[in-house]
Amino acid sequence: MLEFAADPLVLAALMAVAFLAGFIDAIAGGGGLLTLPALLTAGLPPHLVLGTNKLSATFGSAMASYTFYRRKLFDPAQWRFALVATAIGAALGAGLAHLIPAHWLNQLLPLVVFGCGLYLLFGRVPTTPRAEAAPIGKRRQWPQGLTLGFYDGIAGPGTGAFWTVSNMLLYPLDLLRASGVARSMNFVSNGVALAVFIISGHVAWALGIGMGIALMGGAYLGARTAIQGGSRFIRPIFISVVLVLSLRLAWQHWFGAA
Repeated sequence: MLEFAADPLVLAALMAVAFLAGFIDAIAGGGGLLTLPALLTAGLPPHLVLGTNKLSATFGSAMASYTFYRRKLFDPAQWRFALVATAIGAALGAGLAHLIPAHWLNQLLPLVVFGCGLYLLFGRVPTTPRAEAAPIGKRRQWPQGLTLGFYDGIAGPGTGAFWTVSNMLLYPLDLLRASGVARSMNFVSNGVALAVFIISGHVAWALGIGMGIALMGGAYLGARTAIQGGSRFIRPIFISVVLVLSLRLAWQHWFGAA
């Protein structure tokens, strides 16, 4: 078990960032774009950043997924294969996080994320709820869950955005319901990856719990705001987050900027 002593002002700043990240993540995904660089800037060793971020992210994704579930915007029975696949993928990703170089993945991520943003910017996004009888494909859930779960376990930033876009591409979901599924899958992958990092001792507990509480507050407000505002509210925020995420990743991994 590892701890990290932070200045009270630094801790307050990190919690403020976490609250904003929870709000954005509950609506569109991409909250890791804020928390991961913030933890690195605060001086955490790299091996602690992923574990501590997973601890705080689990708080936020739990609150957001529960809020969507209560509003009946996520049915676990329809997504049981995706839930299992995501858990398996996250365990594999977190277990191999320190063994497999992810340089090639980091080089491709900006292109993938930017493509998602262009799809939403120019593509036709459903704005009306799907019919309750519309079928949800089962076979597609396995490769989707394994891939995104693995990525969330080994890295993580933008996973919620990837889930939201792929949900709309693969299933008859509007943006609001796609966001509800994304938050639930995020919770599963965060929780499983966190368990692996706890076993390896790569978690700063006090800092992670503090940021996690702030994330919960932001996620609760963000989820309720998304549900009340619907797709018209989510669309511009989601596109903005995706485009900013792609630019941030390109700057970091193509040009070596921190």
